Amino acid sequence: MSIKADNRLLYLQVIDRIKEDIDKGIFQEGEKLPSEFELSKQLGVSRATLREAFRILEDENVVVRRHGVGTFVRSRPVFSSGIEELFSVTDMIKRGGKTPGTVFLSSNVVPATEEECKKFKLDQEEELLVIERVRTANQEPVVYCLDHIPASILPEQSQVGKESMFEVLEKEAHKTIAYAVTKIEPVGYHDHISPILECPQETALLVLKQMHYDQNDQPVLYSINYFRADKFSFHVLRKRI
Repeated sequence: MSIKADNRLLYLQVIDRIKEDIDKGIFQEGEKLPSEFELSKQLGVSRATLREAFRILEDENVVVRRHGVGTFVRSRPVFSSGIEELFSVTDMIKRGGKTPGTVFLSSNVVPATEEECKKFKLDQEEELLVIERVRTANQEPVVYCLDHIPASILPEQSQVGKESMFEVLEKEAHKTIAYAVTKIEPVGYHDHISPILECPQETALLVLKQMHYDQNDQPVLYSINYFRADKFSFHVLRKRI
């Protein structure tokens, strides 16, 4: 199994070899790699060389090292979407070949804060419907959703447990989502949300904070969605102008 000598630095050869073994299925996603002693012996390199290779592989999100446990092959995102494309979570899961589902947690009508009144262009003392749900893919929790909708648009008794909030707004409020302004934030382990999504300690989350606007340019839905970073990836097409 030792690597073949060439003119490149040894740790670069080790990186390519481990990636090749992962691509071939020799090492499976989530699988624990052999110990440093075993792997360095198999590859014919020093443990220092192997550690340098692992450091770069971890930076590239190929492996994850758990202190005192070992090094594991990181799971690759199942769902991928261009951030310039606006899809509901339901559609994203379907496009990934999985069956979407919903775990309804709560819905409450609360007074809108001053900041929320500005966001939604509401008068003071108006209320928001706040909906907390977990979206699943083949019954596995993958997204935690916190949605805010003006109560004047969608009453509390609405069918908020349905899969797509876009569909609920269209059918019950006659509001079609036309576009959204999005902010993305990466976060580490979240004490409340990570356990709900059954995330391992080392799994990061991607938070999308989005204000959605209808066909009349009116803000109708503010969502904070926490995506498991090992399940979802987002990319953007950038053009030179």
